Amino acid sequence: MIDQTEIAKMLKKKPNGNLHHREGQTLEFKEQFNFAGLVDYFRDFAAFSNNKGGHLIFGVTDSPRKATGLSKKSEEQFEKIDPEKISEYLLGIFSGQIDWEQELIVIDGLNFGVFKIIENQTKPIIAKKDEGKDQYIKNGEIYYRYAGRTQKIRFPELEVIINKRIEHNNNSWMDLVTKIGKAGPQNAAILDTEKGLIQKGKNQVMVIDENLVNKLTFIKKGEFKEEEGAKTLQLIGDITPIDQVDVIRKVKEDLIKRYPLTSTQVADKVKELQPNCSKNEVWRIMKENDLKQNFDYSAFNFRSKGHEDDYKETGEMPSGTASIFKGNAVEFIANIWKQEQENGK
Repeated sequence: MIDQTEIAKMLKKKPNGNLHHREGQTLEFKEQFNFAGLVDYFRDFAAFSNNKGGHLIFGVTDSPRKATGLSKKSEEQFEKIDPEKISEYLLGIFSGQIDWEQELIVIDGLNFGVFKIIENQTKPIIAKKDEGKDQYIKNGEIYYRYAGRTQKIRFPELEVIINKRIEHNNNSWMDLVTKIGKAGPQNAAILDTEKGLIQKGKNQVMVIDENLVNKLTFIKKGEFKEEEGAKTLQLIGDITPIDQVDVIRKVKEDLIKRYPLTSTQVADKVKELQPNCSKNEVWRIMKENDLKQNFDYSAFNFRSKGHEDDYKETGEMPSGTASIFKGNAVEFIANIWKQEQENGK
């Protein structure tokens, strides 16, 4: 569901009537919606999906940036969108499923068309074929959302995506091996759900993937009711939790290893690449591109587990919580600053 309050914030006006928000990594404005521009919009869909998601908002002029709302014709076309056909069309163009939502939202008496694109969890989304006039979407290309523009992905961002997939796969294996190690190979049993085979040693201890655990239903003895086609797994014995302190310590060590730089160190390294870029410029670029909210580049270094739990529950950041960064944040900021200078900002 698209949050109307969030959209209203994106369309907040300055005293002169221009919009307060600018286009960025998660936001793109369009003046009117037109079926003829679908390929252009789909390119943005893929780009947002390959980054961290975002919004396409129709009803905003380009220069100056003013919220004028949709014309009657654009509004009619927007309301005629068939989500099923659009999703089918997207699957025909791109390698993976792009999740999206649409809604016509009324703000200050004006109608705005909104697409919300969800960040994909199995990046990258790749174009499977040429599409559009002059092959606007090209077979084999990967589109990515940068600060205020959609373009073919650059090496640093593609490397992040590839490394993240490798890291996720490796972590899954490491998690499984760690569980086996804690139980001891002689005590571990592995459930093969495809073959319906349980391989075990002397003790009945099983290693089960988290995804499988979430699908299991536990029943009490004496309450079993057989149903045709239902699959039931009965576990006999006690569940012993692992040491929470050891887990927290390991997570903390892994976090520092993955995000070794402080914000000051990032600024110093950016200056090595771009000597004229000041620290204030680095802070600005971080803020405008929401770098501290993007785990591909940074993470929050909470002082305690309690602070982290409070943040997850309330959404309010505890005071004194620092952000730490990966090395790729340096190159990202340096590239943004360089492009701004080339564009005469």
